[in-house]
Amino acid sequence: MEPFTFIDLFCGIGGFHQAMESLGGTCVFASDIDVDCRKTYQANYGLAPAGDITKIDAAAIPAHDVLCGGFPCQAFSKAGNRLGFDDPTKGTLFFDICRILAYHQPKYVLLENVRNLASHDKGNTWRVIHDKLEGLGYNLLPEPVIFSPHYVGIPQHRERVYIMCVRKDIGDIAPFTFTKEQMIPCSIDSILQDDNDIPNIDEYRISAEMEDLIDIWNDFIQHIKVKRLPGFPIWSDRLCDLDPNENLAQYPAWKQNFILKNNELYVNNREFIDRWIQRAHQNPLFFGAKAKLEWQAGQTKHPDIWNQIFQLRPSGIRVKVNTYFPALVAIVQTSIIGSRRRFLTPRECARLQNFPDTFQPDVKQAQAYKQFGNAVNVSLVKYFARHMFGEAQEFPVCCS
Repeated sequence: MEPFTFIDLFCGIGGFHQAMESLGGTCVFASDIDVDCRKTYQANYGLAPAGDITKIDAAAIPAHDVLCGGFPCQAFSKAGNRLGFDDPTKGTLFFDICRILAYHQPKYVLLENVRNLASHDKGNTWRVIHDKLEGLGYNLLPEPVIFSPHYVGIPQHRERVYIMCVRKDIGDIAPFTFTKEQMIPCSIDSILQDDNDIPNIDEYRISAEMEDLIDIWNDFIQHIKVKRLPGFPIWSDRLCDLDPNENLAQYPAWKQNFILKNNELYVNNREFIDRWIQRAHQNPLFFGAKAKLEWQAGQTKHPDIWNQIFQLRPSGIRVKVNTYFPALVAIVQTSIIGSRRRFLTPRECARLQNFPDTFQPDVKQAQAYKQFGNAVNVSLVKYFARHMFGEAQEFPVCCS
């Protein structure tokens, strides 16, 4: 790669920065509205990002070869399509990308967004984005690329949209294809720290009450008599006889379905569940979401939550198979590693996003988790940047 310059919009903690710098790029401008992200960014890269991009004139931004951005997605107005004169991107942060592109005309543009962008508003949002970028003088693929780190051995299921653009006078974008045969198996061990190497390890261990709660739910899934483990949410308060005075028709169809399935499970396991419920209510954590279970770890003869990954979610304790982690999110719903009986550490979250171990997270743990949950995956950004630049390459190896 020839040396190049880039700008990092909606920069967060610099996933694009990590990838582009590793390819020979120099960041000449960064921007993010989040104060804590700006502090983390400056601490790691020595560059202080600007604030709200909507208040920054395009002329104040240095010239650059590549524009990068993991832009937030808002719904675009249909007014422009109906009336023929309003810009349908106005009022969105994508509009700010467009005005900067119109002014600077960089050679390349690499954008990342949530998977839903591809289908949002029955495809209208993507059509607006595609046509706007094309109208600004860029070649791009007719459909956005949807890709997840777990496709290539990075143990995180995180499907995201990647949009690669090349200025029309520079060239075109090669078609992108990926098949199931190219998928690389995942192992969560590839990103886990040795417990002995984690400072203050006790901060990440689950409590004795939580261990007991998981044992209670383990007892449930291991002793209920079913042909198949329930694929529906198990609601402990619905493991009982139906109330003849309750009108189920007041609930939406999906909720009626779950209530009836829980009732059937109870009727077929009445004696065991009655004893189990008595024990469960002795645990002080057995209420609200923790009194619900979502088994999403497949069918097995010997189910054991401690062999899987699980999260404490508003909908219940969600159990996933231990091959890869659910997507990191920008709120504290950090996965618990059953075999370790502890939460993921911020360093392990960094590895799931392929930030190097030299990266210094925010000193506030809640902020660190949030920032990694909002970050782009460094390895995938690097891969799609190379594809955009026209480089022949293999798929990225886990954590490279």
